[in-house]
Amino acid sequence: MSIPLVAVNGLVKRYGTFTAVDGISFSFDEGRVFGLLGPNGAGKSTTIKVLTTLALPDGGHSEVGGHDVVKQAREVRELIGYVPQAISVDGGLTGLENLKVMARLTNVPRALRRQRIDEVLELLDLGEAANRRASTYSGGLIRRLEIGQAILHRPRLLILDEPTVGLDPVARRKVWAHLATLRKEKILALLLTTHYMEEAEILCDTIAIMNRGRIAAQGTIEALRTQAEVPEATLDELFSHYAGNSGQVSEEGGWKDARKARRTAKRLG
Repeated sequence: MSIPLVAVNGLVKRYGTFTAVDGISFSFDEGRVFGLLGPNGAGKSTTIKVLTTLALPDGGHSEVGGHDVVKQAREVRELIGYVPQAISVDGGLTGLENLKVMARLTNVPRALRRQRIDEVLELLDLGEAANRRASTYSGGLIRRLEIGQAILHRPRLLILDEPTVGLDPVARRKVWAHLATLRKEKILALLLTTHYMEEAEILCDTIAIMNRGRIAAQGTIEALRTQAEVPEATLDELFSHYAGNSGQVSEEGGWKDARKARRTAKRLG
């Protein structure tokens, strides 16, 4: 029996007396796209922080590629690429320079760096912008550059936290198209959070809807419809059905996150 690429079992994460993630479990295999949906404060970003080894869990067991995210954090980091909500490129550097820096930071062998960078520039249609400063890029170009940075070391899993936040509809669709190409050509598994239901419907094989730190429902869209007993429901309707008006307030979904999201959207716009 094959081991899932990502396996989360009973994950718990607390901040003081507040439980941000309350015993969630999910798994998915190589080459799949798994979407985490939910209102602000549901626990999505906290879950990602644990899987990217940026936060220590308080309970449960989580693995990426068979490696424990706590005990084998270094091995996990070698298997993942991560695109956070906040801008992660240096605006004072060109796109090419940003990629060169990231190639060194992710330990891409020196002899392979130029080849890998050229592949990324072609795959994400960044060639014409490669020698321009990233500060001159549109929001869509910035996101594509960040995705390029995240895949230089050829990870098995690409994690994207709100990958199209602040982008206009045209730019969003271009990012979706490049992610679809990336998945097809590189056979990556993707884990993403998003508030755009259309994005989730286009990209995701399986969806988990979180609410108040727990998973309210998970499965394919058809499975979610069956569970809700609403065979014609849209994903927006399913989201409302399972997440509802939670009224939840937390550090994850409060002032700091709102300020960060608005700052990011302003810089990308």
